Amino acid sequence: MRCTTVLTTVLTTALAAGALAAGALGGAVPVAAAAPPRLGPCDAGQLCLWAKEGFRGTRQTHELTDVDIEACVPLPAGATSAALANRTGRPVTTYQSAECAETGEFETYPGGGTWVPQSPYQVRAFKVWET
Repeated sequence: MRCTTVLTTVLTTALAAGALAAGALGGAVPVAAAAPPRLGPCDAGQLCLWAKEGFRGTRQTHELTDVDIEACVPLPAGATSAALANRTGRPVTTYQSAECAETGEFETYPGGGTWVPQSPYQVRAFKVWET
């Protein structure tokens, strides 16, 4: 705990000194980090996938009535997703592979309302799991 407190104090002091020096030299004063991206629209019971990070670009919407549970659902040919929201109420695994192969990257997201503004890979397929 002490190391964390000391490190936080050192970093805070360094940032404040940098801001003062920049202001004294007529430079730009650092501002707070940008606000997190706004959540994209996605209704309860849906899996929403966006083509671009930050919930931007073309959105694909999938509902439980349209997918087979535990079956691989590839995105349309040539389509990928860079952001997603899982509001299905069930866990969803996204895959880098269009065949849901576990040799590429994959990640499972809880279904209670998971918002991912930037996937760590291009999503090409997904599976919805039984709860």
